[in-house]
Amino acid sequence: MKEKISFYSTNLNSGNLTFDKALLKGQAPDKGLYMPENIPTILGEEMAEMKSMEYFEIANIIIGHFLKGVIPDEKLNALVKDAYDYDVPLEHVTDRKYIMRLDQGPTASFKDFAGRMMGRLMDYYVTARNENLLILTATSGDTGSAIANAFYGFDNIKVVVLFPKNEVTPRQRKQMTTLGKNVQIVGLDAKFDDCQALVKQAFADSELDYLNLSSANSINIGRLIPQIVYYFYAYAKLSKKIDEKIIFSVPSGNFGDMMGGMFAVKMGLPVQKFIIATNENDEFPNFLDTGVYDKIVPSKNCISSAMNVGHPSNLARLVALYGGVMDEQGNISKMPDMDQMNKEIFSTSVSDTETKATIKEAWDKYRLLLEPHGAVGWCGLERFLKSEGPNLDHDQLCVSLETAHPAKFPEQIREILQFDPELPKSLEGLEELTEEYDTMLNEYNAFKEYLIKKY
Repeated sequence: MKEKISFYSTNLNSGNLTFDKALLKGQAPDKGLYMPENIPTILGEEMAEMKSMEYFEIANIIIGHFLKGVIPDEKLNALVKDAYDYDVPLEHVTDRKYIMRLDQGPTASFKDFAGRMMGRLMDYYVTARNENLLILTATSGDTGSAIANAFYGFDNIKVVVLFPKNEVTPRQRKQMTTLGKNVQIVGLDAKFDDCQALVKQAFADSELDYLNLSSANSINIGRLIPQIVYYFYAYAKLSKKIDEKIIFSVPSGNFGDMMGGMFAVKMGLPVQKFIIATNENDEFPNFLDTGVYDKIVPSKNCISSAMNVGHPSNLARLVALYGGVMDEQGNISKMPDMDQMNKEIFSTSVSDTETKATIKEAWDKYRLLLEPHGAVGWCGLERFLKSEGPNLDHDQLCVSLETAHPAKFPEQIREILQFDPELPKSLEGLEELTEEYDTMLNEYNAFKEYLIKKY
């Protein structure tokens, strides 16, 4: 039997669990987030073999390192092959700069990569144990539709998604509210951080234990591990040699996608610099600059709506990765190694004005079509290259992540570029479907009563 990896809570007051138990638990009982005690290393020869592999084969290797001993190898192979049946384009822009388009899945968002794998793993475990699960998740845009789609139709799993009514696009909303069956959507006149706070409070409420709650937000370790894969995939397909260093730029909100990348770094991926690009919610760039962490309450409403997060949940994981301790409220009881963090990470905040200008410039200069989130990432990369240009090789390999399809943001594209982006097949016919969702006050007792009455 392979040795199982143990997962601990970032708040350090809950017992360690194996992956399967941490996956189904979601958030630790002490309100912390699960982290692997040991991060496995990918050796150079393994990375060399990935160059000739398909995406699902690379996923099988990376995810398999974390799931050893908790799922049979042949079962994991079948699940990843089923989850990753779509393209992962690496679009050349200029020199050795690329956009990795993570928007070809069933909901045209990078969240499909985590959601589909996580859904299949959860279904595997609860079915094997003849259990039932109620997934609670909050969304600032794309998580809700990806999770609703990934868990849609499962017999043993029900899903409740909370979203801020005024801060998602109509297409993002309709991808959630037109499903039905085991998926329930709830709109709040609130911010994403408020929705997330209600979900976290429900997990900590012992009176709801009978519901067997779990999370599909990026607070769940099952969301992060699949997101490590596409960093290795991009490197395998684009690097000229195995020890060549790469620069990644990631548009970041709740920091789940970013943490997948940071796990990849700690697993041995040769990264020159990891760029964390935020919108006007600039709490992390300020923290990196000053060493002082101040949440933004309420979060600022920007056109890159899925990144409207004033306190990223996964920042606690990043702090832990660098030897520090941060609780769920953002209080730091032990500072991380800020020098090392600044050495490996560059972070910058991009305004709405700069986001729009980036969309226009990318199209005019390269015929590169970006939506607001991808534009924040691309702007972050250009800003870093401008500041570090003299110190970098002209042939430096760079990849910026495009996290959603431009067609999910037609209003912005139409305003900035004066045309409608072409719809991917996953969004065709969406406008004609009938929506159904509940609304609720931003108040925990109302949410608790809703869950008790409905489930």
